[in-house]
Amino acid sequence: MKKFFQEIKADLKFKTAGPGQKLNESPGEKSTKEKPKPDPPKCRQGPTNEAQMAAAAALARLEQKPKARPLSSQDAIRNQVKKELMAEAAASDKGISVDQKSSLPDVEEDLSTLSVSGVYFTCPLTGVTVRKDKREMQIKSAILEHTARDPVAASIMEIHTFNRDREKVRLGVETIAKYLDNIRLHPEEEKYRKIKMQNKVFQERIHCLEGADKFFQAIGFEKVALDITGQEEATEDFYMLKDKVLEKLEDLEECKDKLLNGEPVRAQLDRQLQVFKPSPQASHFELPSDFFNLTAEELRREQRNRTDAVEKASMLRTKAMREKEEQRELRRYNYTLLRIRFPDGYILQGTFYAREPVSTLFQFVREALQNDWLPFELLAPGGHKLTDESLALNECGLVPSALLTFVWDADVMADIKASGSEHVGSVLKPDLLLTVQILS
Repeated sequence: MKKFFQEIKADLKFKTAGPGQKLNESPGEKSTKEKPKPDPPKCRQGPTNEAQMAAAAALARLEQKPKARPLSSQDAIRNQVKKELMAEAAASDKGISVDQKSSLPDVEEDLSTLSVSGVYFTCPLTGVTVRKDKREMQIKSAILEHTARDPVAASIMEIHTFNRDREKVRLGVETIAKYLDNIRLHPEEEKYRKIKMQNKVFQERIHCLEGADKFFQAIGFEKVALDITGQEEATEDFYMLKDKVLEKLEDLEECKDKLLNGEPVRAQLDRQLQVFKPSPQASHFELPSDFFNLTAEELRREQRNRTDAVEKASMLRTKAMREKEEQRELRRYNYTLLRIRFPDGYILQGTFYAREPVSTLFQFVREALQNDWLPFELLAPGGHKLTDESLALNECGLVPSALLTFVWDADVMADIKASGSEHVGSVLKPDLLLTVQILS
């Protein structure tokens, strides 16, 4: 056993003794010899072909390039709105919305397939009915024709109709009224009977109003050029009241009152009333482009609304705020085509402003009834009753078209049946039934 452990110790001592030495080699020679260098590590073999090299390069670029941040819902909304606004700006020169621009056919609309041929307006001065895009021209033409019959009234119409800025109209009219009041209160003083046209107040408040010049001339003023005191060959323009007008100052007062109480002449929306026979196509609507086209001002307002929507999307909104936004969305429609189906199946159709109150719809239906004194109810497409007549049609979801159902008041009909005098036949007026058409 002792011998066994001695062999183990000797073996360990031999292994730790260091490198060996030849017997014929001196210790100094050993240090001068170079140690053998280890073999260099083998390099990793590269790609064997061009495809592998290209893949390796692409992989290296991807590893160095930071990954794109995923779009949030707000980013998506902003990008979508930005695209819509840019598209709408491109279409604004034509005055139409982007959705309508993309949906408008390249050819003229086929009137035979439309539920109504367009949106029409009636001129209150002449009774002429024209299409929506011709209404302003018709109004202007009617006012100019009215000049030959009543120049004072026509000029007042021009002032209130052709100047869109209502605040400027108010200031201008009030300033003219002050001029006329001074003349009526001081008829003997010449300074009040002439109005300097270069006066700053006159230029800012009156000269800029279309129709003001015609009004002054219509009530008895004439334009004159008066010499400037102390300046040779220099004149200033004035409105000078004719002497004969002073004999009838009450007429001047009447003209002033008419000017102050004047209102813009606006074309009235024509209902385009139609009656149809019972038809399964009653709920099918094909609306013309008039129901969707936007004017330049309406388009700018829609762009502002969309921009505001982006900001609101980034904040928490209350229920009231959401409801308000929903109502604003409904206001994008200017007109709506409504049909009312009666118990006998006949259909009454009319065109309305989308913002008109429900009461106008009830009045429209009531005027078509034989017994307009009997109470009735109107059911919206969802089956709910229209009870609040002060609400706008768009607030009730009746845009841009809807089919409603007419029903008599249940209590009244029960009384009529009990008395044995139940009405048989159509509830519509006979003259309307003479114009009945087939709904295609």
